[in-house]
Amino acid sequence: MLIFLGAFVVLGGVLTGFVLEGGQLLALNQPMEFLIIGGAALGSLIISTPVSVIKGIFTQLKAIMSGGYKKQDYLDLLVMMFEIFNVARKDGLVGLENHIEHPEESVIFQRYPKFLKNHHALSFFADTMRVIISGAVQPYDLEDLMDNDIETLHEEEARPSNALATVADALPGLGIVAAVLGVVITMAAIDGPPEEIGHKIAAALVGTFIGIMGCYGFVGPLAVSLKHRLNDNRLYLVCMKNALLSFNKGVAGIIAVEFARRSLYAEVRPEFLELEQACNEAKKR
Repeated sequence: MLIFLGAFVVLGGVLTGFVLEGGQLLALNQPMEFLIIGGAALGSLIISTPVSVIKGIFTQLKAIMSGGYKKQDYLDLLVMMFEIFNVARKDGLVGLENHIEHPEESVIFQRYPKFLKNHHALSFFADTMRVIISGAVQPYDLEDLMDNDIETLHEEEARPSNALATVADALPGLGIVAAVLGVVITMAAIDGPPEEIGHKIAAALVGTFIGIMGCYGFVGPLAVSLKHRLNDNRLYLVCMKNALLSFNKGVAGIIAVEFARRSLYAEVRPEFLELEQACNEAKKR
């Protein structure tokens, strides 16, 4: 929702100022300029970007429309991990196997549908728990293993935002291309009436405007927004990492999730008493 609000403010501010300065909105209605710049931008994206990354751009754009992780999402994550750790304390690591091997059938995971739908987070948690259950990895090796997983996933998810940022950087240049083509058309009609020449020059300059506006007003900010979402995804995994690492060292479940809670940003970090109360309620289930 904020993306649409921001786009409205950008357009509203620019167009309102233009009109108040005496400009005519119809003068900006140059469909061919949009076609030239948009087509060139799309073509350059196709040339430079693998299909999987192009799909990733649209997938991530759809994701940021729904907003990022909220405080309740992190609280649910912490309580879910606490429940899993409690099962290990009561039934031993063997008692976790059914939950980890078949998470979609686990009564614990089913209580947290948003986490269950988060493929990357679920795989990270389940794969790490499998390693812990095997008992074949030391804590410092487990930390390296999780760091490698997080870093690899981070690099993979950064490809769409980097590709979008590249398109944003190209837009001013493509705007100049459209403007140059407009000047070529103008020069071909240089012996025409002044009104016609002025109209063609204005159309050419609109091309430059569209390129710069598209770069700094829309596509560039969208790329930055994707990077913010990427950092949120990383924080979510780091939160799990800290809890899993603490659990593997043998600390109690409530302390393990406290280690994870302390790694969160203040805006999404549940209070200590809030987490304690939620964990106590989970014990009663």
